[in-house]
Parts: sequence; C-alpha cells; structure tokens
Amino acid sequence: MAQSLALTSFLVHDYDEAIRFFKRLQFELLEDTRLSPEKRWIRVAPQGGQGSALLLARAATPE
Repeated sequence: MAQSLALTSFLVHDYDEAIRFFKRLQFELLEDTRLSPEKRWIRVAPQGGQGSALLLARAATPE
C-alpha cells in the first residue's frame, strides 16, 4: 500500500513574516484561516507541488 505525508508543522515566530519568507522561496499560500485572535491555520506548499504542504504554526508559549 502506498503511503505519503501530506502535512508537516513548521514553527514560526510571526505568521505574516513566515508567509513572506516562503513566497520568496516560490511557495504558494494554500490556506490562511483565522481560528482565534491569536491562532491561524496557514498552509504553504512549493508551486506546482503534489500533495505535501507545510502548516505554519506559532507556539502558544515561549517553551
């Protein structure tokens, strides 16, 4: 049976800064959904990529 990894979390300090960084690397913004005043669900992937993407996540605490 074929298996694949579709989504990998990537910790960032700032959502918007991370989006700009990945756009410079030719990634496309797939989704940007506000979940709460502090949290967003942001997925980016290489342009033309097939399947896998990064979930940009901000830590809830400094630890």
